[in-house]
Amino acid sequence: MSKLKEKLASLMPEWRARVTRLLKEYGDVEIDKVYVRQFYGGMRGLKCLTTDISYLDPMEGIRFRGYTIPETLEKLPKAPGAEVPYVEGHLYLLLTGELPTEADVQDVISDLQKRGEVPDYVWATLRAMPRDTHPMTMFSTAVTSLQRESEFVKRYNAGMSKMDYWDPMFEDAMNLIAKLHTIAAYIYRMKYKDDTPISPDFSLDYGKNFAYMMGIDHPYDELSRLYFILHSDHESGNVSAHTTHLVASALSDAYYSLAAGLNGLAGPLHGLANQEVLRWSQNLMEQMGGKLPTKEYLQKYVWDTLNSGQVIPGYGHAVLRKTDPRYTAQREFALKHLPEDELFKMISLLYEVVPPILQEHGKAKNPWPNVDAHSGVLQWYYGIHEYDFYTVMFGVGRALGVLSNIIWDRALGQSIERPKSLTLEMLEERVGIK
Repeated sequence: MSKLKEKLASLMPEWRARVTRLLKEYGDVEIDKVYVRQFYGGMRGLKCLTTDISYLDPMEGIRFRGYTIPETLEKLPKAPGAEVPYVEGHLYLLLTGELPTEADVQDVISDLQKRGEVPDYVWATLRAMPRDTHPMTMFSTAVTSLQRESEFVKRYNAGMSKMDYWDPMFEDAMNLIAKLHTIAAYIYRMKYKDDTPISPDFSLDYGKNFAYMMGIDHPYDELSRLYFILHSDHESGNVSAHTTHLVASALSDAYYSLAAGLNGLAGPLHGLANQEVLRWSQNLMEQMGGKLPTKEYLQKYVWDTLNSGQVIPGYGHAVLRKTDPRYTAQREFALKHLPEDELFKMISLLYEVVPPILQEHGKAKNPWPNVDAHSGVLQWYYGIHEYDFYTVMFGVGRALGVLSNIIWDRALGQSIERPKSLTLEMLEERVGIK
């Protein structure tokens, strides 16, 4: 048993006791009311899910296990000379709620390296698909194909206690995480780089190995670590997290559950936003003959966009009411590594122009940029010009959080999710419409 798994096993009895007491003594306490608008508004703001992996604060952004993004990036261990923490250390934090030591991180690195070999049938499955297949379709299919390896299914079919469900879920989650970056890089090089996949180097940490398999030099390894950490979790109500939890609540294994979450991530309203930002920005620069627009021209362009009924991609957020700390972290990376890049200058100019206009416009609750306003620009700078692939990398990072969540779902005995529905007529009757 790995040290990380031993650590999790030691934490679970106390957490189970807390949940048991909460349900037994306070199960009938009302926390919040449901409004009619939430029935037709995607349940937005409805407090009916629970997760301890992350929390989205309107003013501070995401807190990973209580740590803000700046604190997370500062406190987690880093490789010698590196500026961004190990992905493996972040995974340890998400799972345990504790900051890892260097020894803890090295133990997780070693464990994932041992699990990293991808079966040949996965490559055969991908190669059987038409090359113009969307990379997210390939990614989801590869994850589903790995389901035959599920330890949870084997243990469940053999008979096991509910109290032990977390154990094989942990094994499946770690086996999946260990392979995801390899699968992602393989899809990229097979589709976009003349079918020249690069085999993984299992002596490297997660972020560095991904950059190596992508064939991109330093400091792309630093950006990979940053990208995976920033996209790892976002509470439990977003589509990819909620879908993964929902499917897992039926005792589907980690492979089925993550594949479902990835399919949700592929939607234009979820994981595709970063490419929309990039496309919008590049179209504007093309209109300017490849040159940076003046501030005055950009102001007019933004107003024209808003007055035509369109939105400014990358700006606004359902919960946040300040600049997304994930945007800030990526901006700081860009200021260090690509300060003279024309596209980055364009994004910086938008940061000056858009918020005041959105405030004056008055319809946006949050006029500040979110994570998607910056992430595509960084990937483009390092040569990843294929928009469709950005969501695959998003999926690699998001897996860290959603898989951590479903391990704890099983540890705490979360029930199958089954909310009740009302008809339109019933709602009309409740509010007094005859």
